[in-house]
Amino acid sequence: MTRKLRMGMVGGGQDAFIGAIHRLAANMDGLIELSCGALSINPEVAKASGKALFLTESRTYLTYEEMIKAEAALPADERIDFVTIVTPNFAHFAPAMMALEHGFNVVIEKPITFSLEEAKLLEKKLKETGLTLCLTHTYSGYPMVKQAKAMVREGQLGKIRKVWVEYPQGWLSKLSEREGNAQAAWRTDPKKSGKSSVMGDIGTHAAHLAEYITGSRITEICAELNTLVEGRVMDDDGAVMLKFDNGAKGVLMASQVAAGEENAVKIRVYGEKGGIEWLQHEPNSLIVKWLEEPMQILRAGSNYGHLSSFARHNCRTPGGHPEGYLEAFANIYRNFALTLGCKIEGTQPTPEMLDFPSIEDGLRGMAFIDNVVLSAQSDKKWTPNVL
Repeated sequence: MTRKLRMGMVGGGQDAFIGAIHRLAANMDGLIELSCGALSINPEVAKASGKALFLTESRTYLTYEEMIKAEAALPADERIDFVTIVTPNFAHFAPAMMALEHGFNVVIEKPITFSLEEAKLLEKKLKETGLTLCLTHTYSGYPMVKQAKAMVREGQLGKIRKVWVEYPQGWLSKLSEREGNAQAAWRTDPKKSGKSSVMGDIGTHAAHLAEYITGSRITEICAELNTLVEGRVMDDDGAVMLKFDNGAKGVLMASQVAAGEENAVKIRVYGEKGGIEWLQHEPNSLIVKWLEEPMQILRAGSNYGHLSSFARHNCRTPGGHPEGYLEAFANIYRNFALTLGCKIEGTQPTPEMLDFPSIEDGLRGMAFIDNVVLSAQSDKKWTPNVL
């Protein structure tokens, strides 16, 4: 790349949570600079947030519409290269579509949109424009997740048979949405969150991780959704049995009422010759269990030649120096930035650069939510356990 990419942000002001994470991740490699923003629907918060981030007053916008139109009118060497959208689910589609219509690439929080229909419209617009969209499924950015994917792809585990993936949290174990918790309020509001709270918020992460590592698609599901906190209007717990297109079977669990849990993402994948286990609480390690050999623990590190090129490409430090959530998030931004830089300069990005979630992952996530809800509402899936 011959210059930094210029980013405009929608949402993510001082009254938000995930915006700061995006900015830290985007800034980590020095490839991206925040050039403008429409940081809040509250004008005073938007202005204060822009000032705190040292944005000029002229590029601190009060609405995303104003930002996109104004930036599109700037000379090519001044306007932004892409828009990052970090708003609640219901406010993803409109700014993303407008950005694409005005020639801007897009980075967007998951789930990609409020509905599958909206996601399909974005896919159509991307095909029309040839622009690039990145979806921030963070956990696919960890080096040892990429190592696990490479081992499956290379056939080291043999034919994949079984997948267990889980994402337990405990932060919604109380009726926090009625206690002034803004994050809980919108995530448990069907008008802002979508058809499912738990599966939209964290179940999609688990499903994406299972498909990403195995390289296989979920083709059938059998689901249960539960609302375990009295008074809550949306689901906060669920479990899904999975069938994959390679014949493997799986189980997915997502819960936001697992009291005491933080973000305990964990996945196990088993093939004919062995299995792998990865958990976010120990992200630099990949446990490899062989059928006829001793167990191994592979570790992340840029100096470890035995790791795949995809894992090494996403390692920032030598072995023994911990890397975590922010670095994984930054890996997604870096790969997107390097890919976009190649497109700008007319060169070909490497497969390692192209390894970030895209519109296809967004579509599959929205379909997963829809089908989990349909399955959970069905009365034809359970057989009574009678004598």
